[in-house]
Amino acid sequence: MLRLLLSTIPMTVIGVLMLVDVALNGANVIGRYFFGSPIFWAEEVMVYLSIWGVFIGIIAVAYKGEHLSMDLFSARLTGAPAIALYVVTTIVLAISCFYTAAQSWQIVRMFFETGAVSNAAGVPKAIPHSALLIGFGLTALAAVVRIVAQFKSVDAPKPALTERVPL
Repeated sequence: MLRLLLSTIPMTVIGVLMLVDVALNGANVIGRYFFGSPIFWAEEVMVYLSIWGVFIGIIAVAYKGEHLSMDLFSARLTGAPAIALYVVTTIVLAISCFYTAAQSWQIVRMFFETGAVSNAAGVPKAIPHSALLIGFGLTALAAVVRIVAQFKSVDAPKPALTERVPL
């Protein structure tokens, strides 16, 4: 169930968003160069689709533990020190994401209350800003799931702490 929520669904959503983005871009190019009438709101919507793609993508990346990391020192660690460092960095990730999601909630709520919309497409600003709320919120959940998986058997990938690449 967790794999579905934190990996399969986000990866599927990213694929759909990319297809819609490419289709909209293609339609805009055809409209602009063949009919002299571009879709005036297309660029703005494509930016929003990209934002959603990025923030949905971080959920799956965090769940799988495939995020970029600077491992100059951690690559040399094995055993208990490697596990301790992994747990600490994952806790910091979870706390940072929870904090950012909470701040995003304030902004999304403000946009809902004011009814603010984007200039070209008239999209309610709460919609693109919700990507941060959902992305960071579920990334925090993914980090917590990974920590729990470190200590007991849970449906989540465990870090490959023994498979380190030598410097």
